[in-house]
Amino acid sequence: MYDAIKHLVESRKFQNFIIGIIILNGITMGLETSKSFSANYYTFFEIFNIAVVAIFTIEIILRIYVYKMSFFKDAWSLFDFTIVAISLVPTTGGFEIFRILRVLRLFRLITVVPQMRKIISALLGVIPGIASIAGLLTLFFYIFAIMSTQLFGEKFPEWFGTLGESFYTLFQIMTLESWSMGIVRPVMEVYPLSWMFFIPFIFLATFIIVNLIIAIVVDAMNEMNDTEEEHIIEEFHASEETAKQEIRKLRNEIKELKELMLSRK
Repeated sequence: MYDAIKHLVESRKFQNFIIGIIILNGITMGLETSKSFSANYYTFFEIFNIAVVAIFTIEIILRIYVYKMSFFKDAWSLFDFTIVAISLVPTTGGFEIFRILRVLRLFRLITVVPQMRKIISALLGVIPGIASIAGLLTLFFYIFAIMSTQLFGEKFPEWFGTLGESFYTLFQIMTLESWSMGIVRPVMEVYPLSWMFFIPFIFLATFIIVNLIIAIVVDAMNEMNDTEEEHIIEEFHASEETAKQEIRKLRNEIKELKELMLSRK
């Protein structure tokens, strides 16, 4: 019984079935946002939602039965358990917020699709590096926000009137969204030399600091791929060594059989 359930839980067909249910659930959640669909198919959506929760609950129970305490030692399993637990909370009597949180079920795709898990693991691994760059970027923004408020706040209070407004405007400029015609050129009409402020800011914030974050993530992905390749090579060498040992045993057994046959003759 245990072996059959373990084989079912670990089978590719079962995992594909769970992926299909998650995708279908995502489609129905999207359709529920349409008032016409929600009104015409409300009963269907409710029944399907109950069925999805039941399937996910059974899946979690089976996985706990198979892996026992090791299930709760795995971060991805705990993530799945939390998502399903949220789905089991009633959505009435002051718990209406949990009805909205049902959409978190779609995050379960991360746990069942290996490539998504790899990306998230890489992102979690580079959090210290990203945090350092984020701190540098915040300091950089703070300095330029003070400067822009003092330089342009009087003539352009809607963009640089306060420190918070300057932060937001500089963030818009960093994303290169309408930065030239929308902000910089109007400022240059009043302050012709203001380009000397904005061009270095864009160069440093957009082309250097932001790309540093991308470089850290890419480097983490490469390290993860290298680790996986080393693991595969180690497994190959281990299996090769095991095969050599088996061949040696067979040779010794054949030699012993030959000696036994010769001694009998």
